Amino acid sequence: MTGMRDVAALAKVSAKTVSRVFNGDSHVAPETRKRVEAALRELNYVPNSLATTFRAGRSPVIGIAVPDLVDPFFGSIAKAVGRLATENGMSIVVTDLGDDQAREQIIVESLLSQSLTGLIIAPISHDQSYLAAWTSRTPVVFVDRPPNRVPADSFVEDDHAGAHLATEHLIEHGHQRIAFLGDTTDIPTTSNRYAGYRAALAAHHIDFDPALVALGAKDRVGAAAALARLTAVHGRPTALFSSNARCTMALVPALAHSDLAVTAFGDFPMADMLSPAITVIDQDPILVGQLAGQRIIDRATHPGRRYRRRNVLPVSLIERQSCRVTDPDTQPSRPAPVHERKAG
Repeated sequence: MTGMRDVAALAKVSAKTVSRVFNGDSHVAPETRKRVEAALRELNYVPNSLATTFRAGRSPVIGIAVPDLVDPFFGSIAKAVGRLATENGMSIVVTDLGDDQAREQIIVESLLSQSLTGLIIAPISHDQSYLAAWTSRTPVVFVDRPPNRVPADSFVEDDHAGAHLATEHLIEHGHQRIAFLGDTTDIPTTSNRYAGYRAALAAHHIDFDPALVALGAKDRVGAAAALARLTAVHGRPTALFSSNARCTMALVPALAHSDLAVTAFGDFPMADMLSPAITVIDQDPILVGQLAGQRIIDRATHPGRRYRRRNVLPVSLIERQSCRVTDPDTQPSRPAPVHERKAG
């Protein structure tokens, strides 16, 4: 673990001079600055943010970086981490990564440059190798999506099994023409759920029809356009599986004029109050947040202790009324009772 004294020794200066260079002090001789900067690069030095926090006398802080704070799943994770942080005399700082993959590193490293005890991240890009310089000093925990090109703790849901369960539930209600609605398969959650959807069709000997796959449902306009494409298909679907809560919420206005049966990955506020109420795969974001926050605290408190890196959390299906059968040639329509089934 490289420290400031190691940098000072390599550059043949004092630790105080290293600190001045690192913090942008202009009153350092150019030649000295060059030697220190070269040593910083060679040793891949990053500041010990936890030690800085304690020296400054501030409460330790957990950083949270998620794609979309409006998404109820990520909002619930942040709330759960916030409650845990408060119980442990800590605070949180939350940032929204958005959709631009090229900006992830900039946003995350800006967050890490603050006095963080640890970072919880749901990444949007395909490469988090930039975090390698930080993970030796700052605990990093991934949620919802696994890390790429960097070893780190992660708590993810069983996306494949959940999508399989949601699709199979529609099949059990008599549906054969089942559509898949999503945002983009570039992210692992949607990709894994798409695979689970296809696996369920294959398990029940239902031919896969690419015309029944609609992506781009990130907002109301995109969801309405996706639904319009699906309902214009020859041999239109009778049911639809929505791959995440944001897509489902965007789809709700368009569903008011649709007779499609629906299951969705991810519960959201008022889903049980719609008519019909939406059958969902419950991810339990509160548990995800609690586990991720506790892992940050455990890593910071016991830096040498071994923990399981990859953690896959089970999901369950909450059955409501949206899986009705509308085709009289299949089986009689009946309201679905509200109960839960576990994936797997």
